[in-house]
Amino acid sequence: MTTTDIDRQDVMSTVATDLPTLTKKFAERADGYDRSATFPMEDFADLFAAGLHAPTVPSRYGGLGLGPLHGRTHELWQMTKAIAGADLSLGRCWEGHTNSLVLIDALGTEEQKESWFDGVVRRGEKWVAWSGEPQAPKPGEKRRFGTTVEKVANGWIINGSKVFATSATGADWAILLVDTAGPGGARNAGSRDGVLMLACQLADQSVSIDDSWWDPMGMRATVSHLVRFEDTYIPDTHRIGEPGDYLRQEWQTAFIPHYAASFLGAAETVYRYAVDYVLRQRKNGDPFVQQRIGAMAVAVETGDLWLRHVADLWDSGRRMEARIAGSRARHLAEHLALDTVDHCVRACGARSLVRPSPVERILRDLTFYVRHDNDDHILATIGRAALGEPYDPSFYKP
Repeated sequence: MTTTDIDRQDVMSTVATDLPTLTKKFAERADGYDRSATFPMEDFADLFAAGLHAPTVPSRYGGLGLGPLHGRTHELWQMTKAIAGADLSLGRCWEGHTNSLVLIDALGTEEQKESWFDGVVRRGEKWVAWSGEPQAPKPGEKRRFGTTVEKVANGWIINGSKVFATSATGADWAILLVDTAGPGGARNAGSRDGVLMLACQLADQSVSIDDSWWDPMGMRATVSHLVRFEDTYIPDTHRIGEPGDYLRQEWQTAFIPHYAASFLGAAETVYRYAVDYVLRQRKNGDPFVQQRIGAMAVAVETGDLWLRHVADLWDSGRRMEARIAGSRARHLAEHLALDTVDHCVRACGARSLVRPSPVERILRDLTFYVRHDNDDHILATIGRAALGEPYDPSFYKP
């Protein structure tokens, strides 16, 4: 057995021992964070205390060395499933944190890695990546969102706003995806090669948060507020990678199946709830209930098989295949998870939708979260790929 094999066993032994205890705490707190729409700060503190806060930081910097850059993608996504199963909002904040560390690992300089990874490993600093600059305002809004970027000596000046800014009141650092061509972020970029990734320390006095904007039906504890930048200075030393790297190297495709892992975590929680409820109520002899439970069992297993398949593609270096397979898994996971919730409610009845039932919260959270991308566009992209037509694997544009 090699040293690497031993290290891997040690890491996963720690995860297997500590994570179930932690996720039980997370599940107990989830209702409170949802009702108050506040960031799950205690949960992140617990992850840090357990040594699980830096999963995608390379082991040489003190992290767990998981994720697509280290041939250990499925292990990362299994962690995400467990965390999202306890609280889907927490899972989304966790995704943003771990994905940001992947970008630093992949594209950062040695100086950036040493500094920023040290903050994560030793001080529990939390990261997130923000692109959200939708060009259509929500109903009733007159002001559009977006940022402008001006090059100055030794750095950049950012003005404007971002929305859907996950972990806005909890993160310490944000990777800002901004376009030198004007508002749009990465998703609505006007210039493929003009999208920058700039690391912004959120304690900067020029950064302010408007918490009145985020009042959704679900995913409330992601605190995905509106964030404003007023002459925010970002030094050149905080630029990650080269202009255009995020779109040119299609990094979004590494994170799309991560959403699927969160969806499936929610589905597994609902499935376990349904089985426990049916057995407790002695409804296990009802053939219609049996069908519902059977459908849930197949859905959960199918989703996990797909997740492992996509992870294996990433870990074996088959990235072209992994990119479109990730979208297939994400599309399928959305429907499997939503179907699982529906089967649960039909098998368990209206009582499963009365607070503080986890099913009630998961139904709201999942319904909201799967809107992150338009499933019609995802499926059309999968079809274009199957037909040999040009397609955008990152943001599903025609």
